[in-house]
This record gives sequence, C-alpha cells and structure tokens, in this order.
Amino acid sequence: MLTIRQILEDKEAVIRGLEKKHFNGAREMVEKVLACDTARREAQQKVDELKAQVNQISKSIGALMKEGRREEAEQAKTQVAEIKAQSATLEDQMKQATEKRTELLLQIPNLPYPEVPEGATAEDNVVVKTGGQLIDLPENPLPHWELAKKYNLIDFDLGVKISGAGFPVYTGWGARLQRALINFFLDEARNAGYTEIMPPTVVNAASGYGTGQLPDKEGQMYHCEVDDLYLIPTAEVPVTNIYRDVILTEDQLPVKNCAYTQCFRREAGSYGKDVRGLNRLHEFSKIELVRIDKPEHSAQSHQEMLDHVEGLLQKLELPYRILRLCGGDMSFTAAICYDFEVYSEAQQRWLEVSSVSNFDTYQANRLQCRYRTADKKIQLCHTLNGSALALPRIVAALLEDFQTPEGIRIPKALQPYMGTDMIK
Repeated sequence: MLTIRQILEDKEAVIRGLEKKHFNGAREMVEKVLACDTARREAQQKVDELKAQVNQISKSIGALMKEGRREEAEQAKTQVAEIKAQSATLEDQMKQATEKRTELLLQIPNLPYPEVPEGATAEDNVVVKTGGQLIDLPENPLPHWELAKKYNLIDFDLGVKISGAGFPVYTGWGARLQRALINFFLDEARNAGYTEIMPPTVVNAASGYGTGQLPDKEGQMYHCEVDDLYLIPTAEVPVTNIYRDVILTEDQLPVKNCAYTQCFRREAGSYGKDVRGLNRLHEFSKIELVRIDKPEHSAQSHQEMLDHVEGLLQKLELPYRILRLCGGDMSFTAAICYDFEVYSEAQQRWLEVSSVSNFDTYQANRLQCRYRTADKKIQLCHTLNGSALALPRIVAALLEDFQTPEGIRIPKALQPYMGTDMIK
C-alpha cells in the first residue's frame, strides 16, 4: 500500500497518479486518509502531553509523602488516575484512527510510474516491440480445441464431468507437452540464477493482503471457508510472502526466486468466444519469477525479467509482441507492467501469456519486507514478478501455429523434453 509519507509529501501528485489509474473518488479517498492521520497525530500529541503531566505529578507524590503531606499526595494520586483514564480514551481513539487509516490505504491502488501511458482500456496499451515471424499455416487451419480433440491431447468434456468448465484434462502427448514446458521454463529460470521454490498452493488471508490480492480480488479467488484459506491465483502470492516481516541485508539483494504451481482463478463473469478452449481457465499451470530488490536496482531487475521472458518466446519460435500497459489497464498493485502476447494464426488474435510488473514499495509496505543498508538504515524493498510462462495459451499457440498436414511440429528447444519432433 502507499505510505502515509507519500501522501503527506505531495498530495496532489498522488491524486494525479490515482486518476491516471482511473481510480474513482481519488481526491475524496486521499482526504479521508489525511483526516484519519490528522486525528491520529492530534490524539498522539495529547497523549504525550498527558504522559508528561503524569510523570511530573508522580515525581511530586514521593516528595509530598516525605514531607508528611499525605492529603495532598492522595489528591495528586487521584489526579494521576484521572489523567491516565483520559490517556486511555485518547489511545483508543488513536488506535481507531490508525486502523481506519490502514483500512482506507488498503483500498487505494499503487501509483503508476511517469512512463506509464495514459489510457483507460486495453485499446490504449502501447506496443513497444514485436518479434518472431508469423507462420504460414495450411489452408483452413484448426483452432487448438479441435486439434486437441484430433490428436487426443486435451479432453475438455472429461474436465466438465470431473470438475466443471475451465478444468481440462490433459492426456497422452498433451500431458507430456505440459510437463515438457514446465521443465523447460524451470531449467531456463535456474540457468538465469533463480532459486526454485515449491510453495503451498493455499494461503492465509494475511498472505493475500500482503501481495494485494485482498481485498481487491477477493471475488476472483477460491475461498476454503472452513479453514479461511485461499487457493492461489499465482505463485507470486506464496513466494513473495516468504519475505513478509523480514529484514534482509543489502548483500542478499536481489533475491531471485522461481516457482511452478497450479493456479486457480474463478474468472467470474468471463464468457464468449474469447474464453473457449485454453484461452481462459479456472485451473492452470504457471512458472512465476519473483524478485526482491533495492529501489535503485529494481528498474534493471525489471528489464532483466523482460529480457528473460522474451528469450523464452524466441526459443519457442513463437511470434510475439510486448505491450506497455496504460494506467487504466494495469493491476491494482503494479507501478508499471508489460504484457507479452503470442499470435494465434488459427484464431487470428493475440493471446496474453505473461505480465511482468514492478510494484515499487507498494507490496513491500504491506508485507513489511525491508532491508538494512550498509549504513544500518532500514528501508522498504521493491518487489517484482512475472510469468515465465503461463502454459494454457502457450500450448494453444504451439498447437495452432505449428500444425502441419503431418502433425504438430515441436520447436527445437522443446524436443529434448518431449522426446520427439512431431506429435502425429
């Protein structure tokens, strides 16, 4: 969440940033936060003044007792008790104001960086780079859901039987392709210096609040109500929360972690042709990169992550483009975000396969993820993450773009993992 210092130092800049993210009621919300902070500070000042009075009167009681002035000493004790009662009331007011301030801050999104484009929707995102070659397909190419059926790779109907729509069953070469991609992505991440983590796929509410999924995306997460646990929408949540309430040393940064997990998203309200097949699922596999870094180095870390994801798409021989998201299309927690999309020739559309974000200190403030500088100062870290990569749409693009009359061609980088160069 934003720090109160950010708001106090330049309230108008904060409001402009929130408006750039198309956050409704930005000024009103900021003013409410400041009102709570003022109430907290005023109560704190009065408490401090009363404590000083208590200390002064308490010192006099001993002297009065020595002088035998018991009645005056008893009056002083009564006065101390009355002041302490006032202090208790003020401390309760201060606590309430602090809690209300935090509650409001949790509802305010992160501020976008200056280079984030203006805009309200995905149509306003800016294409910053394209790569790869569009693939010439056979006449009347098939979409991946028909290819999956033709080659017995994915059974969508069986998934409906077992769980419901959005939970496909991968079989045979389809399952092997999933495993090949997982191992390929993990190997590439480890070769790039990332430490592999195998985290839980359920988290408590504190973890959801730490990375900003709660309260913003509560309706999109599967909630196990009896145990008050949430199925993770991404490995970002458990892996970043490893560093909740942790003070790192400067020489430990940057932290570079990767993790393969299943991910679960309710995707409430999603329907239509754009969610057919693998385009939008409730459960899917994903490899996530997470970095914890110093503020002055996080921009470089972000670029390194972007280069890593681009390298994966190049090795998979897929046509891709990179978009810098506009303010209105970014996530609640991101300060800047780039999306990677691959082109599906059969569907004639771009498919998002990765988002790589820098959250600045926003998540770290929620998490209290900090580091100790060389001169012993404690500062908030920057957190970053990105998909490297999410599997469903990668699989969809591979099936559609590499279909041939003989079968599905396997890109060279995946062949050692698949044990074949063609699915027939």
